[in-house]
Amino acid sequence: MVDPDEFLLYPFCDTRPLRALTDWLDASSIKSFSAMLLDMYPKGRLDEQPYRPGQDPIEIANWFDAGNYTIEKNHRFGNLWIQGGPRARVFFPENPWKAPALNKVPLVKWNRRYAYVSSTHMLLPRGLNLVYDEWGGEKASGVLLHTKFLDTFTAKAEEELRRRQHYAASVEYRAYAETLAQNPELWCKWSEKYINWRQLEILGLMSKGNWA
Repeated sequence: MVDPDEFLLYPFCDTRPLRALTDWLDASSIKSFSAMLLDMYPKGRLDEQPYRPGQDPIEIANWFDAGNYTIEKNHRFGNLWIQGGPRARVFFPENPWKAPALNKVPLVKWNRRYAYVSSTHMLLPRGLNLVYDEWGGEKASGVLLHTKFLDTFTAKAEEELRRRQHYAASVEYRAYAETLAQNPELWCKWSEKYINWRQLEILGLMSKGNWA
């Protein structure tokens, strides 16, 4: 379950098909697989590199924030609430706790009794949200490369603001529209250029867990 501007990376995705991952999850009796949303952005202003329809957006938006993230456990649903990255840094600098959630569970062995509670951020039954090891180990996880921040984003933010279909009176898109009017750069001197999934594992943004 991914959005059109999200690209799923999982361990060994450069050498193993998705079926290999789902077979391993089945064999391990794991029903849900998490992937942190990683906001990608270009170097320079968003309007400096126009996106062509059909182009790989990672050719333009190939930078990301490597380490400015916070994690908090949601005690009601059991999921981890992750925030940070360029959206907190640039669009919610004074109120980073209002920044969008970056935790997602996009891959689930579905049952008609299951339900997503808030987009793909959390599910019911609550056990599906336990995609992490509470005792210090690591479970396998992935990353969703999020390519929202292209030159098309300003028009998209204005459209979503007019639609008023988002949570909390579209507070997220109001912040986007106000900041985008100033032509900001999301890139900063701490930005990392994307290479591959192994780079993201080294940075602690995803893990192969015990999938050998």
